Amino acid sequence: MELKLLRSMLTSLASTSRLAVELFLKIQSDNEESDDDSESCNAYDTKLLMLFTDMLSTMECCFWARETSTEWWDHIVMEVWDDKQWLQNFRMRKTAFMGLCEEVAPTLRRKDTRLRAALPVEKRLAIAIWKLATPDSYRSIGNQFGVGKSTVGIVLMQVCRAINRILLRRTMTLGNVQDTVDGFAQMGFPNCGGAINGTHIPILAPLHLASEYINRKGYFSMVLQALVDHCGHFIDINTGWPGKVHDACIFRNTGLFRKLQAVTFFPDRKITVGDIKMPIVILGDPAYLLMPWLMKPYIGSLDCSKEQFNYRLSRCRMTVECDFGCLKERWRSLYGKLGGESSIPMVVFACCTLHNTCDGKGETFSQAWTSKV
Repeated sequence: MELKLLRSMLTSLASTSRLAVELFLKIQSDNEESDDDSESCNAYDTKLLMLFTDMLSTMECCFWARETSTEWWDHIVMEVWDDKQWLQNFRMRKTAFMGLCEEVAPTLRRKDTRLRAALPVEKRLAIAIWKLATPDSYRSIGNQFGVGKSTVGIVLMQVCRAINRILLRRTMTLGNVQDTVDGFAQMGFPNCGGAINGTHIPILAPLHLASEYINRKGYFSMVLQALVDHCGHFIDINTGWPGKVHDACIFRNTGLFRKLQAVTFFPDRKITVGDIKMPIVILGDPAYLLMPWLMKPYIGSLDCSKEQFNYRLSRCRMTVECDFGCLKERWRSLYGKLGGESSIPMVVFACCTLHNTCDGKGETFSQAWTSKV
């Protein structure tokens, strides 16, 4: 083996190990005192290889890690908190939370490594839900759960991705159309299958095309457009459009619009009103275009019959307005300014999915969440 190669090996190792530097200097000093004949060089090579191998096999690897406490999560939250405290802080009771853990576990579970133990699925989900439900910073959440600030951000994205992958299509469904039609009929509007509207999700100023995200109210946002049933259950959602884009433009570019236009979204169930056969319709505000399957209010000078029509339509359409309010109060991170425009839709989708999941598990909305924090 050439001496230059051996010295190159030790030089590379020396950049990360003080012990290697000392070894290199010692061997070099011994070599200068010896003769330069071939036998001495071979002995030198053998000695150097033996010491090099011995050093690698016996050197202890020390990894630095900040000491953190998990006492609050392990013993207070998991063992002491009652259902009221779980509902207030995690928007669901402990039994519902543990059931959710089982559903997302196949995607969220990680293996322990030689450096550290993996975070349990329960803790990963709790960190993400706490972030979605509160305006707390990554730093404060990390201190509470005994993890690093960057870990909170990583776990949030992992959990949102898992929720969307496993639960989104399962919870965002049309459901029993007849129940929905009957529900809206009791509120005053016949043959109605849902109410549609858009809401703005505040975001931080994007790095590119920021002016496109300034909405009519003057702040940066992304639009969440949703169709809901009579109970406030999300049937279809679309998000990611800049706040400057009009609701009608967003709607015309969605899969929902194409399905409604092709009469494939709802069953072909019509009722006769006067001389007109009326299909199942959805209700929108004046921003939307009037379609055979989309009703919106009259505008301008109105007579009594048109005012009554507007009243009934508005009463049913308020379902989606109320649902947006409940969504943002339940997942208060949607009130804050979300950052990273590429990841915001994933977070919004996860919040809507969790909203449907909580309602499906009987986790009713609490007025206590509406208090400003």
